[in-house]
Order: sequence, then C-alpha cells, then structure tokens
Amino acid sequence: MQELRKDPIVGRWVIIAPERLTRPQNVSDADELSTEGFDPFLEGHEDATTPEIMAYRNSGEANQPGWRVRVIPNKFPAVTVEGQLDKRGVGIYDMMNGIGAHEVIVECPHREQNMSRLSVENIREVFWVYHDRLVDLKRDSRLVHGLIFKNKGARAGASLDHSHSQLIVSPIVPITIQEELDGADKFYKYRGRSIFSDMIQQELATGERIVMETEHFVVMCPYASRFPFETWIVPRQQASHFETATQAVVEDLGTVMKSVLTKMELGLDDPPYNYVLHTAPFSSPNLPHFRWHIELFPRLSRVAGFEWGSGFYINTVPPEEAAQFLRGTELTFT
Repeated sequence: MQELRKDPIVGRWVIIAPERLTRPQNVSDADELSTEGFDPFLEGHEDATTPEIMAYRNSGEANQPGWRVRVIPNKFPAVTVEGQLDKRGVGIYDMMNGIGAHEVIVECPHREQNMSRLSVENIREVFWVYHDRLVDLKRDSRLVHGLIFKNKGARAGASLDHSHSQLIVSPIVPITIQEELDGADKFYKYRGRSIFSDMIQQELATGERIVMETEHFVVMCPYASRFPFETWIVPRQQASHFETATQAVVEDLGTVMKSVLTKMELGLDDPPYNYVLHTAPFSSPNLPHFRWHIELFPRLSRVAGFEWGSGFYINTVPPEEAAQFLRGTELTFT
C-alpha cells in the first residue's frame, strides 16, 4: 500500500510509492525516448494495458480497437483507489494510506509523440476527457482534488513516447494549489477583486508578455516566470473549476493548446515540456478569487541546488522576450 506522509515543518504531503520503480522506461539515452520499442498504447495493443475506464470510440467494445481517446488506470500508480484513508499519527508525524486515483489518458490511437501534431478536434476531445473524469471522480467523498498533467519527453519525466497525459486525484489539496488558493484569497479580501482579472487586464494593456488571445483565453508568459518560456493559459471569464467549462470554452481551449504547442515545437526545436491544469478542490463552491488555468513549462534548463535549496528560480529568458519570440513564431496549420 502506498502511503501519504506529511512534512511536519511546511505541511507538504509526500507520496511514498516504491512500486513506481518498476515502471517501464523506453529511454535510449539520458534525454531521449526510444520510438522503436513496443508501444502498449497503440491501437490493437489494448490487452497490454490495464482495462479501460472509459473511451471515446468510433466503433467496437471496451478494450478493443476503434477508440479515439482512451482512459486506463496507471499500471504503476502513485495512489490506488481501493481501501480506506486510515488517517493516523506516528509519533509527531501524520500519515494516511495512499488512496486516490491515478489514470492515464491515451490521447490518440496511433503512435505520435507530439500533441501539437494531433488535430484540433482530437485535442478538444482530450480536454473533454479531463472534464468527464473530474466530474466522475469528485463523486468519491474520500477524494478532494484532481491534478491533470502531461510529461512530454524523457527530460520532462515521460517513460513512453506515445502522446499521453495523466490524472492524479488525491485526498488532500497539493501544497502548490493551496498556495495559489491562499494568495488569490488574500488579494481578493484586500482589493475586493480577483488577481486573475487584474493580471489579464494589465497584461492586455501592456501587451509585452502576451503570446496570443482568443475569445475565451489569454495566453501569457507570466511576469515572474520561473522557467524560460513558461506560459500560462488563463480563461477570460471567472471559473474556479475546470469541470464546469462549457463546450465553447473547451473547443477554444483545443485551438489554443494546439497553437501554443506548435509555436514551441517550431520556435524552440521541439522541446520536452510539462503542463499542469490547476483547478479548485472538488468540495469548494465557485470561488470568486481563484481561476482554473494551465501552466506550461518547456524543459530548456535544469533545476539545480540553489533552486531546490532556496525556492528561488533563476530564469535566463525574460518573459517579455519569450512572449515576443512566441508571438512572432508563425503557425503552419489551419
């Protein structure tokens, strides 16, 4: 059984999951994933994965070919859905069982490394799957928060090259999400308005850190970017929970994500990257101070001792220059 253990100094929860060591790694060298090895996510290889939770299909039955986007339990999960939390103390320490859900979203049936090369319609369906899984999992009273993330490339933590993303739903709110919630709440109580609204208003007024904007989204390199070319996708309209997104918003998000990833692929020589979708806890009402958003990090630099030891980040590319570069990178799809 995996365990959740709480750091007694800063309140950070850590997942202890030794079985994760046994997951496969199709890595040919330190920074590259092999494209030649067996692909368990390929259509026709359904028997090589855990049984699917859901799928968007053209035809066929569960765990058979004919799907477009497929969701499966992670074969080497960080947390597991079976069991009880069993919160307990161990001396001065707090811990509980590693209860939660860890799912893999296989984004396409064919072998493709880059999400940017999927069709806009395909990417939209990936985001609809995120939406559907959050709606379903929030019914479990043991679980309080869902984090969706994508690792692309070995340097970003991926172990397989087939385009996929993941969802981990946990019984606690991750410390990074809690820090955003608390900071946004503090600003709202002091100013009486949302920090996200103010950020969007100021960034649109100056334009220097804007990558692109659409009817529903503003894409920017944040003022205090931690990493070179860090990019945020922020909805224009207030909404704290991604699972409440409308069809129009999800359709626009598919276009935005393809555009941003294509710009990075063309302009930055197809970098490894991570993205995370930050959304409010399941039990929270619609929060006027917090807004769901996506944070995207190309892995162009490495985090080293100073960053780990201090919490400071050294960013060698000012966000104004990063945004200007990405704005000027012309798209080659329609």
